Amino acid sequence: MAIASLSKARPFHHLLCSFHNFKPFFFFSSLTQQQPVSPPLANLVNEICRVLSDHRSPHHDLDPSLTGFSSHISTQLVEQVLKRCKNLGFSAHRFFLWAEKIPGFQHSDTSYHILVDVLGSSKQFAILWDFLVEIRDSKQFEITPEIFWIIFRAYCGANLPGDAIRAFDRMVEFGIKPSVHDVDKLLFVLCKRKHVKQAQGFFDGVKHEFELSAKSYSILVRGWGDVGETYHARKMFDEMVHRGCSIDVFAYNSLLEALCKGGNVEEAYKMFGEMDSSGIEPDACSYSVFIRAYCEANDIHAAFRVLDRMRRYNLVPNLFTYNCIIKKLCNNDNVDEAYQLLTEMFERGITPDTWSFNAILAYHCEHSEVNRALRLISRMEKNECLPDRHTYNMALKLLIRIGRFDRATELWESTADKGFYPSVSTYAVMVHGLCKKRGKLEEACKYFEMMIDEGIPPYFSTVELVRNRLLGFGFLDNVEILANKMARSTSCSIQELANAMRGKTAYRRTRSEETELENFSGSFLSFGQ
Repeated sequence: MAIASLSKARPFHHLLCSFHNFKPFFFFSSLTQQQPVSPPLANLVNEICRVLSDHRSPHHDLDPSLTGFSSHISTQLVEQVLKRCKNLGFSAHRFFLWAEKIPGFQHSDTSYHILVDVLGSSKQFAILWDFLVEIRDSKQFEITPEIFWIIFRAYCGANLPGDAIRAFDRMVEFGIKPSVHDVDKLLFVLCKRKHVKQAQGFFDGVKHEFELSAKSYSILVRGWGDVGETYHARKMFDEMVHRGCSIDVFAYNSLLEALCKGGNVEEAYKMFGEMDSSGIEPDACSYSVFIRAYCEANDIHAAFRVLDRMRRYNLVPNLFTYNCIIKKLCNNDNVDEAYQLLTEMFERGITPDTWSFNAILAYHCEHSEVNRALRLISRMEKNECLPDRHTYNMALKLLIRIGRFDRATELWESTADKGFYPSVSTYAVMVHGLCKKRGKLEEACKYFEMMIDEGIPPYFSTVELVRNRLLGFGFLDNVEILANKMARSTSCSIQELANAMRGKTAYRRTRSEETELENFSGSFLSFGQ
């Protein structure tokens, strides 16, 4: 713990007391308690993920560090480990191959799917294709269209739409004859990532090879609408009608949404009126398009007029639409109405998610309403909606800002019981918040040291802040203690940051890299959420 190691260099606690009215502070230390005999699955997953994180470099000898886990291997364990290594494609692939060599063990179909997803998410495309060729030639797993849907998503997420289209062309190499369903999947992921021009080019190239349906056209209509190209959206809709496709409510809703996003709400209403004459009955999504458009235009009264009309027709908005209204109500300081809408959701069979609650929580935190914020978190838990890192980050930031350190400690210590384990951003909230508070530097250092002990690489800005605060009080020895501890970490990323703690030139991660670390560490410590 920080209080033990830091006090070895100089009487850190007493020096701080001389500056401020410091009160002793103690931490629980059970975030990663290990059970020596038959550890539960959660602990095994944590331990293996830590090993994979520490051996992410190609020159690291991984297999010897995994040997001790051989007797515990199971398909469920492998699946959970792979899911938690979303940004560690190289290590995940090595772990997969290691498990494959264990006598009597055979991977599940799900594990193959997860590994393809992990390799794609971490942009290890060369390894991914080698892996597919290997399993095709060995016939150890049947490659299905679903595998290619994962690849489409990965390439589009990496802003490589051309490679996603080429992956579609390679399906035949793996014994798969592409279908209309595969075309629609590729169109959808291309449009979702705003690669609409490429989606249109692909569509134009295959529309004479496949019997494309209204769904295929509707995907492009919605895609053009998402990028604000109303003209192209309407053109695709007209082509769909001209080709004699069976126009359904989804097709109309796609055009309505495209028109509204392009600011043509009046034209959308005209189209809405034409639906009945075309034999198409508007559904809840048809109305929800206008609710979201009015929320976007900050016309909450118009949004409620549409909502009231839906109530009369006994149509229920989906979760996303309710969340849009709740957010707009909170932004307009109508939090009581947001609560009424939350209650209505339960009554109408729509279960609020963390986004629903967090929108209201953000209002309470912004207005320093501590009791209402904490009651809302309790309500989340009673409704089996587990708080996420955004929930805890907002609440902890509020409690530290207003000086309720006791409640912040209480909330922090309750997270493990709720199945949540702090990631880098949650630690940053504590460290940054406490560093800026009078007399709380030692507590900030304890959280920082706890983060290092957990193997979670801190943000570069967090390292700089702790270093500067310590130097400001003249605690040079304590800076060196923390730097040495970081240098001894099994995490390569933490080792690299040890120089930053010493004030030397260090590699500074980009924002995208820090986001990846946040995503990994968040999942790395939150098994079972």
